[in-house]
Amino acid sequence: MSASHAASTALAEAAARFAFSDTPRLDAELLLAHALGIDRNALLLDMQRAVPPAFWDLVARREAQEPVAYIVGTRGFWTIDLKVGPGVLVPRADSETLLVAAASHFAGRPPGSILDLGTGPGTLLLAALDEWPGRGLGVDRSDIALRYARANAAALGMADRATFARGDWAAAIAARFDLVLANPPYIGTDEPLPDEVRAYEPAAALFAGSDGLDDYRTLAQQLPRLIAPGGCAAVEIGHRQAAAVSGLFGDAGLDCRVHRDLAGHDRCLLVTT
Repeated sequence: MSASHAASTALAEAAARFAFSDTPRLDAELLLAHALGIDRNALLLDMQRAVPPAFWDLVARREAQEPVAYIVGTRGFWTIDLKVGPGVLVPRADSETLLVAAASHFAGRPPGSILDLGTGPGTLLLAALDEWPGRGLGVDRSDIALRYARANAAALGMADRATFARGDWAAAIAARFDLVLANPPYIGTDEPLPDEVRAYEPAAALFAGSDGLDDYRTLAQQLPRLIAPGGCAAVEIGHRQAAAVSGLFGDAGLDCRVHRDLAGHDRCLLVTT
C-alpha cells in the first residue's frame, strides 16, 4: 500500500470514529497535520507522507470527545491564531460576528480604546487589535485564561498594546472605552450541550443561571458607564436571546441592534447609549 493510500485510509478511518462531530473529516485532517508537524494546507497539497503512530493517540483523544483545539493547542480566530487549552473557552467562528458588527459601527474610524470583558485567552481583544490600531484591556476572573491571554499577546507582538487584569466583569473599571466587547456565559444550567463542550470546557465560561441571563443582568448595569461618546458595545448572545437581552439593556437606557452570524442566527447585540 502506498503512503498516499495509507494517509487517505487513515483519515477515512479516523473520521468514521468521529461520528459525534459536525466536522469529522476536518477534525481528522487537523490531527494528522498536527502529528506530522505541518499545517493542514501542506497536508492536503502533499499526501505522500507516512502516517506517524502518534496520530492514533490523537484520534483516541478526539474519540473521547476532547476538543480538537485542546489536542493541537491552537485555534484560528478572525485573522489570528490563539494558543488554547483546558481551562479556557474554545474560540468559535460565531463570535467573529461581534467584530463585523463593530466594524459596521466605526465605518473607517478605528476605535482607539477597547475593553474585552470575559476575555478568555484574549480572543476578541487580540482580534480587534489586529484589525485596528490602538490599545486595549482584557478582563477575566480566571487566572488560567489570563495566562493564555498574556502568552497570546506576546506571541502576536501585542504585549505593548494589550493589558490584562483579573476582575469581575467591569466592577473595578472607571474608564470609558470606544469599543466594549463581551462574550458572556449564556447557557442555562439545565440546557443540553454536546459532551465535548460540557465535559471539557470551563463551566464558568458557559453557564449563567437557570435562564442563561445572569451575566447580562450585570452587564446591563455596567455598560452605560463604560461606553465612550460615539462608541459602542458588541455583546454576544444565544440565538434565542435577542428579545430578552435587548429588554434588559433597554431597561438600562441602552439602544440595541441585532446582528446575525453567517448561519443567519441572532448572535450579537450592537449597543449604544
